[in-house]
Amino acid sequence: MEIGVCAAAKIDDIGYAVLAEELGYSHFWVADSQMIWSDCYATLALVAAATSRIQIGTGVAVAGTRPAAVQAAAMATINQLAPGRTFCGIGTGNTAMRIMGHKPIPLAEFDDYLVTMRALMDGQEAQVRWRGATAPTRHLMPSSGFVAFEPRIPLYVSAFGPKAMAVAARRGDGVVLGIPPDPAAVTGVYRRLAETNPAVTPETFHSCLLTTMVVLQPGETAASPRVFDEAGSMAIAALHYAYEQYRQYGRQAPPAYADFWPEYVAAVEETPEERRHLRIHAGHNCWVIPEEERFVTPELLERTCMVGTPAELAAKLRALEAAGLRQVMILPSLATKEKVLRDVAEQVFPLL
Repeated sequence: MEIGVCAAAKIDDIGYAVLAEELGYSHFWVADSQMIWSDCYATLALVAAATSRIQIGTGVAVAGTRPAAVQAAAMATINQLAPGRTFCGIGTGNTAMRIMGHKPIPLAEFDDYLVTMRALMDGQEAQVRWRGATAPTRHLMPSSGFVAFEPRIPLYVSAFGPKAMAVAARRGDGVVLGIPPDPAAVTGVYRRLAETNPAVTPETFHSCLLTTMVVLQPGETAASPRVFDEAGSMAIAALHYAYEQYRQYGRQAPPAYADFWPEYVAAVEETPEERRHLRIHAGHNCWVIPEEERFVTPELLERTCMVGTPAELAAKLRALEAAGLRQVMILPSLATKEKVLRDVAEQVFPLL
């Protein structure tokens, strides 16, 4: 089992990536949301220069905000700086697009985008659509030191629902998941992936699950204020996503949210509809805004995050690995992120 780190892109905090490498984490994923964090590619360039071993890439880049040619060139630029260490995680924009008041791009468009981007990241020519027209495109100076298409850059596709997983199975080298850290859920993902592409197996197709971890002290429970401090931002981000699904598609929230869901919806909908997209993701994966603190219950924390003693966390990781999961990447709250990385590395890694 690989343990990676996901980070909100922060241009003046490259030392966090250096710490992740020093502690033995396998991957450093830099998240891409233009209107809340620093630019992911500028951040990755500095990370590439400051590290030498850890795998680095987008976690995940947003197809809807950059044409495929721009995205491919950016990835190949990072590959020039960190050859053999670069990967590309990419998605439709579940957060980044919605923060700007728009839906993620349609899956059919995403599927076509990935075909184009894969060809361009391999240094090949592709038909690129732009502003209603299509034209053959390729990098004109691939051997002049501007970019590197080799070693080949793995493409990991973010997929939350069955249709997106079908796209990932067709176009990706792996899948990035936002599901609860539950072995049964992982087994179900691989079953759905194989329905689209029978060649997909845990051995041939990388899988990574986004969550976070809190290492409990003796006698401590998920109700501890420290658990809220270290994992609350991850837990509330799951609630933000559930509301977007309810708001845009009419999907009901998971049963685990039933006790507080009407109250949460009412709180969000105090903001007028035309400005609500600026409210929903406030503090996204960095902190919990005061108005939402009451919704971060121990039950929500345990559903969305991995909370336990060192032995319990090691057992959970082994169970996820047995179900086929290849990697867990953790995204702690911003103020506690270094402590969380050290706790997991020092107390859980030795047990794996």
